[in-house]
Order: sequence, then C-alpha cells, then structure tokens
Amino acid sequence: MIFVPLRVNLPARMTTHQVSTRRDDLAYILPMGLFLVFVQLGVWWPNLYPVFYITKTLLVAGLLIYFWKHFTQIHWTHLPLGFAVGVLGIVQWVGMEKLLLAHGPTWTHMSGEPLNPFELVRNPALAWSFVLFRWAGAFLVVPVMEELFWRDYVWRTIAAPNDFKLAEVGEWDSRAFFIVPAVFAAVHIQWLTAVVWALMIGILLVRTKSLGACIVAHATTNLLLGAYVLYTHDWYFW
Repeated sequence: MIFVPLRVNLPARMTTHQVSTRRDDLAYILPMGLFLVFVQLGVWWPNLYPVFYITKTLLVAGLLIYFWKHFTQIHWTHLPLGFAVGVLGIVQWVGMEKLLLAHGPTWTHMSGEPLNPFELVRNPALAWSFVLFRWAGAFLVVPVMEELFWRDYVWRTIAAPNDFKLAEVGEWDSRAFFIVPAVFAAVHIQWLTAVVWALMIGILLVRTKSLGACIVAHATTNLLLGAYVLYTHDWYFW
C-alpha cells in the first residue's frame, strides 16, 4: 500500500508555527490582568499604594521575562520616529489635560485627590526611592507590557478573532484602530486624553509595523511625564 501525503491548504498568512496556544494568550493576559488588580487595590487602600506599585511592577517584570518566548518577536525599527511620537505624546497629554481642566466638562476630569508620594512615605530617603522606582517602572516595564497587550495582542485579536496570529503586526483594521484606544482609555483615569494618545500610537503602528517603535514612543512619553511631574510636583499626572 502506498500512502500519499495529504497537502493541507492553510491560509496564505498562516504557517504551522504561527498557530497560537492558550499559553500564548495567557502570556499576554496575565501580566496586564495582574497589573490592573494591583491598580484597583491601590484605589481601595491608597495608604498602601507604594507597596502595591512596587509589588505589581516586580511581578509584571518577572512575568514578562518568564513568558518572553511566547510573545511576538519585537522588531526595533523606526525608533527615531517612535521617539518623536513620544515627545509629541507628552505635549499632547499634558497640554490637552490642562485644557480640559480649564475649559472642559467635569466628566473629563480625574476623580479623587492625586497621591503625593512624599505625603504617603514620610521618610524622605524612602520616598525618593519609591519615586525613582515608580518613574523607572513607568518607562521601562509599563511600555513593554502595554504595547504587547494593546497594540499586539488586542489589536490582532480584533483583526483575526479565531487566532490573533493570523493577523500581522500593525495590519490595518478599522475596528482595531478605534476599539483599542477606547478600551485602552477605559483603564486610564485621564481617559479622553488617553484616547487621543492611543490613536497617535495606532497611526505609528500602522505606518511602521513596528512594536519597537510603539514601545519607544510609550517609554518616551512616560519618561518625560515623570520628569514633568518631578519638576512641577503636579501629582495629578501620576
């Protein structure tokens, strides 16, 4: 008996190594889910905010390292453009939010009092240690986690619901272009400003097809936002 191998016709964009697994999904979802849980804990118990922030940052960083092989390979291209978008992002974020505070309706504003770390942590050395850790976490850990989740996993899942790996990184999809900023904004207190910022990053993603450029843009905005907060002591933005 002669066995003739069968040819399986896979979609043009799909190869055998591109099929996602549940572990791939978990790699993207678990760090973000854990991060959001600790954010909520900080809202419920603001006095413990420094402890929750340090804990979530270390845990998320550990999960990113542990799951790294399950993430899409990051291409570090168009980095100068990513940096430029990040600089534009800090101007947009601070400028737009100040305009909304001065002239916008109340539903665009953050509720509650900003948390001043120097009031939460009375020891100056410990307070500065936390502030520097907070700043580093914002531009080293958060951009990697969020860009992998929002601009890689969620975007591609919307574009290809049956298997996100069937969609290319930065593939144009009108639903993803508008849905991702809307959901992204839902987990940011300054949500209207976050929508506009996320739309800019979406344009960067579509134009460059580079997660690396998006991470650099996100990191640049967060780095400069931290510098702005420390210079002005305007804790509203942290």
